[in-house]
Amino acid sequence: MNEQVARRVVLVRAIESADTGHQVLSEDDRKYASRSARELAAWQAADSKAAVTQEHFLEQRSEQILKRLAERTPAFAGFQRRGLGLSGFWAALPLLALVAGALLDRIADPHRVDLLSAPLLFIIGWNLLVYLVLLVWALVPGGRRGWAGQGLLRRLSVGRAAVPRKLPGALATGLANFMAEWSVLSEPLTRARLSRTVHLAAAAFALGAVLSLYARGMLTQYVAGWESTFLDATQVHTLLSWLFAPVLLLIPQLQGFSLADIEALRFSAGAPAAAASTAGGERWVHLYGATILLLVVLPRLVLAGFDGWRARRMARRFPLELEHPYFRRLADSIGAGTPAVLRVLPYSFTLDEARDRGLWTVAAMALGAQARVLLRPTVPYGEEPKEALRDTPADEAGVTVTAALFSLAATPEKENHGAFLDYLVKHSRRGVAVLLDESSLTERGAGQAGLDARVNERIALWRQFCSFHGTAATVVNLVDPNKHPIELGAGLALPELR
Repeated sequence: MNEQVARRVVLVRAIESADTGHQVLSEDDRKYASRSARELAAWQAADSKAAVTQEHFLEQRSEQILKRLAERTPAFAGFQRRGLGLSGFWAALPLLALVAGALLDRIADPHRVDLLSAPLLFIIGWNLLVYLVLLVWALVPGGRRGWAGQGLLRRLSVGRAAVPRKLPGALATGLANFMAEWSVLSEPLTRARLSRTVHLAAAAFALGAVLSLYARGMLTQYVAGWESTFLDATQVHTLLSWLFAPVLLLIPQLQGFSLADIEALRFSAGAPAAAASTAGGERWVHLYGATILLLVVLPRLVLAGFDGWRARRMARRFPLELEHPYFRRLADSIGAGTPAVLRVLPYSFTLDEARDRGLWTVAAMALGAQARVLLRPTVPYGEEPKEALRDTPADEAGVTVTAALFSLAATPEKENHGAFLDYLVKHSRRGVAVLLDESSLTERGAGQAGLDARVNERIALWRQFCSFHGTAATVVNLVDPNKHPIELGAGLALPELR
């Protein structure tokens, strides 16, 4: 799906996930949207003589839901019309750079071309340094994230982070969650666009400087020359020979220069050399102009073109992770895709037959009716996670969600339960869920006074513990799974899953 469709789909997911009490979207609203989307996706597939795809279904469903929300809530309709990001930034930055380059007051003295012009040498030297840094950045592992900070990227992705007023609480929470999530999901695309724009701005700035040189020369008689406290004519000749070598090689029509020419063009006591002439000024304007075009403008345009191609490719095929439990459950409703797989790693917890059936019910609630459970051997208490999981790959093929299973009857311990979670989080690229089974604790304390309070205290303790170790916990009851139903869109708590 493209960027616009992905944005709408992620927005709907954020709203449904926040609206657990069905205050904004009733169950009938969601079922109607799914039913209509199935029909529309089927018609779309029939027209193209192809099978119904998950992407088509999600696109149609998100449109149905957003249309209904906009009709009911004018403030939300205004949010949709406002759009996201800073759309004018992408054109404004290169334009401002062009103007800044053209208005550069001291490329040289208004009436002379300085052979050692600091602004022009800086433009060329800075860009050559940037090319070197980009080359090193591309070759060094782990150096590809870019220079832009998260604050700038978020601003470019979602614009103002303020949520419109007069929105229902669940809808306001959903929009806030969406903007935070979209800024993360769209980061690669925003980085590509920002890189393209910066390259265009650098090319525009250099082009503005060249245009300023030629525009000034149309109205002013240039006199060429140089002066230096520390460099002599030989050193200046060597420097300029290296600087202008590429353009003199590629454009032989341009007039070169000798050491005698450099000697003759030296300013003495602040006055132009006698040999200076209008023709000499024209020669150096052409040399500097062609060199900047060759070493700055052209390479920057090539880099901008490459980044623009990357941005267009990502915008056409936005990399949205459709293996998320929310999407898997929706796909299950239309029979699209392969069944989801919940891999469970119990820690010091052996499941009996009843709890094993309950685990399958939890998987169906979280990942769809066709979901399967892949139950791995129990990790013994106190055993090193690396040894216990040596035969269990961190990201096993075909697994949708990996969940660590603990009994709520146990008290979390940093050196045991914490070490187990740390190992899983460190070695899993797709995030780790935590299932807390309360059935053993409630069975043990059945009939005792204050049981509910003790259960709630233990749940709070475990959730704080899991948060500290980079995960989030979902409370289940494997004996009675319906006691803690998992809503569509909520799924299992996976803070790191994208």
